[in-house]
Amino acid sequence: MSTPVTDRRPPTAAGPAAPRRTPPTPRTHRWVAVRERVAAAGFMAPAVLLVTLFLLAPFVWTIHRGFFSDTRTSPFSWFDNYALFASDPALARSIQNTLMWVVGTVALPFVLGLAIACMTNAGRFSRLARLCVVLPYALSGSAVAVVWNFMLTTDGAVNQVLTGMGLDSLAQGWLLTWPGNTVVMILANAWQATGVAVILFLVGLQSIPPETLEAGALDGADGRQQFWHIVLPQLRPVSIIVIGMSLVNGLKSFDLIWVLTQGGPGRATETLAVSMYNETFLELRPGAGAAIAVVLTVIVLAASWLYLRRQLDVKGE
Repeated sequence: MSTPVTDRRPPTAAGPAAPRRTPPTPRTHRWVAVRERVAAAGFMAPAVLLVTLFLLAPFVWTIHRGFFSDTRTSPFSWFDNYALFASDPALARSIQNTLMWVVGTVALPFVLGLAIACMTNAGRFSRLARLCVVLPYALSGSAVAVVWNFMLTTDGAVNQVLTGMGLDSLAQGWLLTWPGNTVVMILANAWQATGVAVILFLVGLQSIPPETLEAGALDGADGRQQFWHIVLPQLRPVSIIVIGMSLVNGLKSFDLIWVLTQGGPGRATETLAVSMYNETFLELRPGAGAAIAVVLTVIVLAASWLYLRRQLDVKGE
């Protein structure tokens, strides 16, 4: 006699049915996108406002002022202020000095910073040596100028040391003749600027994987070959930063020159930044000063853009 088959599955607990989600409509998507854009604009508005007020607006006004002369009879002068670069010998010398500053302030901190970083990367007295090199970077440009003025004047420390060593023929007025005065000021700037280059290169050296150096040594590469083919290529990002900073600082250098020579003797040691100050506030020709400021800004932006575009272009590697 067959027994009926019963369902032994436990009874399911009956509960409230889960609510069904309605898919978002295109109108909802648009509303969310608009709300996110408004929120992003609200966060960016203070920064944009500050940049506009303190950077873009003065630059636009400077461009506008460069087309006006400083006389009441003919205020609008077209490109007369820019023509001074071809007719004024002081501005021609200023361009020469600016180019010298750019070359010196880029090459010296880069070469010295890389060499000092490599020599002090590992050693018993490396920390003390790095401190001595980096310490001048903590000083202001005016303080550095005061120190070097004490050394470079006619009766300064350098000439006294040369005289005491019997080298009277080498003693001279270091800040009185061109181009020697520009060269010694570039050296003073390099004495200060090398510190930050050392710091950046040390960071780059310590981030190089030691396995790459060990692999190069196993392949028979000596120290010079490891530096040129392993270390230096891996320091390329740091090199871009060092050269970019040095380039901009060399183009806009002012405080060191002004404290040491005030652009003199005459106007022999002026750079474009010093000429801009001299024309605007001492010669009382703000139109010419505005034109120099515009030219200097264009040079800085163009040089920085060309350099960074060439270095950061991955497709060109």
